[in-house]
Amino acid sequence: MLSRSAQGIYWMGRYLERTECLCRLMQLQTEALVDRPARDIYVGWRRLYGVLRRIPPGGVLDFADSDDFTLADSYTLAGDLTFERSNPDSVWNCFAQGRENARHMRHCISAEMWQRVNLAYLRLRDMDIEDIWSLPEGFYAGLAAETDAFDGAAQATMYRDEGWSFLRLGGFIERAQFATGLLLQQLAIDEEGDGYAEEDWVGLLEASHALEVYNRRYGAAVHAHPALDLLVTDPLLPGSLGRTFTQISQEIARLGTGPGTDSGRAAQRLTGRMLSLLQNEWPDSREREGLLRRVLTEATNLHFMINEAYFDYPLNVYAE
Repeated sequence: MLSRSAQGIYWMGRYLERTECLCRLMQLQTEALVDRPARDIYVGWRRLYGVLRRIPPGGVLDFADSDDFTLADSYTLAGDLTFERSNPDSVWNCFAQGRENARHMRHCISAEMWQRVNLAYLRLRDMDIEDIWSLPEGFYAGLAAETDAFDGAAQATMYRDEGWSFLRLGGFIERAQFATGLLLQQLAIDEEGDGYAEEDWVGLLEASHALEVYNRRYGAAVHAHPALDLLVTDPLLPGSLGRTFTQISQEIARLGTGPGTDSGRAAQRLTGRMLSLLQNEWPDSREREGLLRRVLTEATNLHFMINEAYFDYPLNVYAE
């Protein structure tokens, strides 16, 4: 596969995975506006802006225990994270970039995949925050369902060549970075508050489709430590870091070392170290925030290794 095609499919997977992650969090955030305390709403916005490393409108995100904060400021913040064209990580921009990569890679994906993403984009392209604010949670749930439908079309129709592996690899890398950043944001909030708030971890479990699994295993009351263990190490939970890195390792193994052989081998070794960390170091560690920071750093390094191995490798590799 041409490196340009591989890169386009990889980034399509990343952008659409980011869209889905943001939509799940924004759906929970806007649902909370109905009946949750101002403190819970503030924490939700802080997690979102923290994981995206974005400065909110106005420069700071202050907590104000009032209805004015939950209504007026939430409208502004939702608009910034959803439809702000100058925000590269807004829902609109992520989905538009995913669709643009799909448009360029139409020769590498199925017709059903293109139809799914293109029709969703045509419905989304002219929208703004005032168009959805009467029922924002319905909009986010609908767009998340569109990305799920795209995934379903890919599962059912995409040819299982290198393009399939690059699509999955992009999504898994994005998931690893986003999920780790989100957990770090929550741990920082817990530390500042001198303890965890159960409702914060309930929200994280819901966003990861893990609340029912948690309740079956641990009971109705949600505690931070078992919730963190579940989201990090569970081998069967689709959104857990352990399963995500296992899938990253499998896709890199299918692709081989690539033209950038040294970077490809380095990527294989790094995924092995991350799996060992999550399986062997994590259960006995008392410095779990430090381990998560290491995972986030290495997931970022892994992205650059993949880029050097398959997309932006030195031209002289063929001469050798």
